[in-house]
Amino acid sequence: MKKTFIIAEAGVNHNGNLDLAYQLIDKAKECGADAVKFQTAVPKLVMTNYADKANYQKETTGDNENQIEMANRIHLPLDTYQLLKKYCQSKEIMFLSSPFDLISIGVLEELDMPIFKIPSGEITNYPFLKKIGQLKKKVILSTGMANLCDIEQAIHVLVSFGISKENLTILHCNTEYPTPFEDVNLNAMLTIKDAFKVNVGYSDHTKGIEIPIAAVAIGASVIEKHFTLDRSLPGPDHKASLEPKELKAMIQAIRNIENAMGNGIKSTSDSEKKNMVIARKSIVANQKIKKGEIFTEENITTKRPGTGISPMRWNEVVGRSADKDFNPDDLIEI
Repeated sequence: MKKTFIIAEAGVNHNGNLDLAYQLIDKAKECGADAVKFQTAVPKLVMTNYADKANYQKETTGDNENQIEMANRIHLPLDTYQLLKKYCQSKEIMFLSSPFDLISIGVLEELDMPIFKIPSGEITNYPFLKKIGQLKKKVILSTGMANLCDIEQAIHVLVSFGISKENLTILHCNTEYPTPFEDVNLNAMLTIKDAFKVNVGYSDHTKGIEIPIAAVAIGASVIEKHFTLDRSLPGPDHKASLEPKELKAMIQAIRNIENAMGNGIKSTSDSEKKNMVIARKSIVANQKIKKGEIFTEENITTKRPGTGISPMRWNEVVGRSADKDFNPDDLIEI
């Protein structure tokens, strides 16, 4: 099975602190993620002074500031992303960041970022999608809050401006933090795959690690999951994020699932071949049988080990005469 691309979503869980961002990179690498992803934005280009915070943001950061005030407080300056990329290179983990405005797209393109991740909120942003499409890079598109029509239109814009569908991965997503399990609708990932013939994955905002693991089992090629150093830290996303031990457990479980999926051919595995003679049965004598006596349904039976005649040859044995004497439990020979 192709290896799942696992993105450890640091997002803004650095709280605007570069040293904390470096620590998140360290932990993502330590936990076995393929990439660590941040969020790049110029808040005044993303939201107006009147944009309200989401309910979950009010619950985690209070309501004494609006969205742009919060964003100004927790986002890193644009010139720090080059430092983050260099640090990721030194740790041999891929650097990614989701842009939220046109200027940020340009900043990340100057860093030659190999994959552009489009956040759910930008799926209906035509100028944004157009600029991403013109880059002709690999693209991962999250679809929180979207329906199939939204996804279709976004794909059309991206492809018409230069993105190859082969380089496009669509992530099923729900943008409630945390997402209730009853709202995950994981099968929608397969609907997206069938509808648009694209690679699919899953961006998870549920509590715990079960849903990303299940997503891999049914065909996700990309998994994205928020993580933090400590869920008790202040900030909008920490409470809906995994701590490092949980992230590591999720990644290990995904790797185990990959190994377990196999090639789909039902056959005897090398590890179980030795158990065939132990667990299977042979045709044996059920009582004393004299030479020349006829094998019947009553004087033979099936028992372990499976070193003799297979019970599947039962009808071949019944009705034949014994070539020698047999004691109870002796393997029948013909």
